[in-house]
Parts: sequence; C-alpha cells; structure tokens
Amino acid sequence: MNTSHAPLAEKTLPGGSWSLGDLTVSRFGYGAMQLAGPWVMGPPADHAGALAVLRDAVELGITHIDTSEAYGPHVTNRLIREALHPYPESLHLVTKVGATRDAQGGWPTAREPEDLRRAVHENLDTLGIEVLDVVNLRLGDAEGPRPGSLAAAFEALAVLQQEGLVRHLGVSNATDEQVAEAQSIAPIVCVQNMYNLAHRHDDALVDRLAEQGVAYVPFFPLGGFSPLQSAALSTVAARLDATPMSVALAWLLQRSHNILLIPGTSSTAHLRENVVGAGLSLSPDDLRELDTIGRHA
Repeated sequence: MNTSHAPLAEKTLPGGSWSLGDLTVSRFGYGAMQLAGPWVMGPPADHAGALAVLRDAVELGITHIDTSEAYGPHVTNRLIREALHPYPESLHLVTKVGATRDAQGGWPTAREPEDLRRAVHENLDTLGIEVLDVVNLRLGDAEGPRPGSLAAAFEALAVLQQEGLVRHLGVSNATDEQVAEAQSIAPIVCVQNMYNLAHRHDDALVDRLAEQGVAYVPFFPLGGFSPLQSAALSTVAARLDATPMSVALAWLLQRSHNILLIPGTSSTAHLRENVVGAGLSLSPDDLRELDTIGRHA
C-alpha cells in the first residue's frame, strides 16, 4: 500500500462498508464527474484543487471512486492517476462504458463490441492499471433509460471479464428488464440509476437488489425536485439544522443497506460537508415526513 494515501478508519465514514463481489468498499464513495470542466467537458479550472479533492477523499477513508473515460473526455481518469497512483490496495475504481463525447458536449452511444473493447483498454491505460475493478454498461441516453435488449453489448463485456481485463460488471441508466437480462448473461455487482427522495421509480428494484446482495448506486441525489418538493425537503433540513443535501444523502443511506453514495464535488470543503451530512441521523418521524415527498412526486 502507498502509505501516503492510507485511509482513516472506516468507522469515520457514514454507512460502513459494502461488498462489490470480492471487493470491500465504503458505502460513502466519491463521484469524479464534477472534476472535469463545465458540462463535463475539458479540464478543471483548478487543476491543483482537483488533485487535492481526490487525495482528501482517500484520506477521509473513501475506498470507492466512480469515474469514466468519457468525463472530459479523458480528464477525470488522468486526474485520478496523477493524484493517487500507485493506488492504495483498499481503493477500488468503478468506471462505465457505452457512450463517448462529441464536440458539442453530447453523449453518443458506443455499445458495439469493438467500442466496448476500445473503451475498456482506454480506461486501463489512463488509470494506469491492468484490471478494472468494476465496469458499468451505460444504457439509455441523456434523457434516461430506454427499453431494448442489452444482450450483445453485455455479452461483449462478459468476454472482456473472462479475458481478465475486468473483475466485476454492472449496469447504469437501466430499466428493470435490462437489469434482469444482464443478470441472465453474467453476474452483476451494482446498478447505477437516477434515484432520490423525489424520484423513486426504482423503489421495487432497490429492494429486489438488496435481497440479492447487489448494490444500488443512485446518481443526482437532488436532481429533478419540484419547487414544492424542494420546499418540503428544506423544511425538514431547517428543523434538523442541516442542509437539504445532507438530508437527501442521509435519507439514501438509511433507505436501504445496499445503497452506495457517490456524490461529486470539486471542493475539499464541500466533500467534507457531504461526509458529515450523510451521517445525519434521521428519526422515524423525519423519515415519515420525507417519505411524503416521494409519494407526491
């Protein structure tokens, strides 16, 4: 292990740990997307600050970093390598493939077998590793999941796993049917979808995956709230003398034991605020009141 990046005791992080297959990760992780420039394009405005956030995450005990070669593109992976390589043995990097970037900032799909093979090798190269811990197949588009078979793409990733380039597989932006189809092809260790207090369309999926021992990794923990829903969340937050983000993150950790958090930030102060906030203790009354936000979505 690189002792300069040795993590603090895991008990300092809210939520404890979770097993992604044979990999133990902190349930509170870090999403690297915001380290790229505006609209996830180009380099960060503060290069040194981006490196400091990554190093601080590991110092705090975070052992789960989510990234993608498409972020930037080619930006966040290189920042991770510059900041943290050689990586601590306890640190696990999760990436996703299935989309690229165009000059306009779009996310065109790239799910042909040759696209996926190239993307896996690009991630290996920019991260400076020989095996990727977890690779998620990104489905759908920028508007959300889209129905359709993932068989050809997921089978291609399963081949790469059999070749020893990938340890574990997952899916992102997926429908219930696509999750089930992926599981019929190869085991998955995580599903990464949009989910939060106001958008709870995946409630049944979260519970089913929990029974199976599969992680659910929500993105956009405050995305898509209506003004009314935001006001309700703010009311609970004010009563607890906390921020809405803190309440939203704490609710997710307490919603189900298989939920892993990957909030992103480009600020070390905000990173630490998120860690403290996610550890907020919500009472049964708080949880009942917050539950009404989802029911009225």
